[in-house]
Amino acid sequence: MNRSLVIISRIILYYSIFYPIMKIIAIAQGAWLLPNLIIAAPFLILAALGWRLNKQKNYSWLYVIAGVVVISLIRYYETEWMFWLNETFSS
Repeated sequence: MNRSLVIISRIILYYSIFYPIMKIIAIAQGAWLLPNLIIAAPFLILAALGWRLNKQKNYSWLYVIAGVVVISLIRYYETEWMFWLNETFSS
């Protein structure tokens, strides 16, 4: 097994667990509920998939690439999407 693949997969897994926890803490401190839950949803999917792959010791470059793309897109557009989601669901 490629050691880099294992390490990067685990980093994506841990980040995908950490990010929704931070969103829950933000919600508890008064942040918008629905937009934060929607933004955290892809990370929950990545975490579940990463957990399964890690448990089976079946690592995939597809998971790594998808994880990097999802994390990068959400982090880059997070503020814009947060405001848009809040406007959409508050109407």
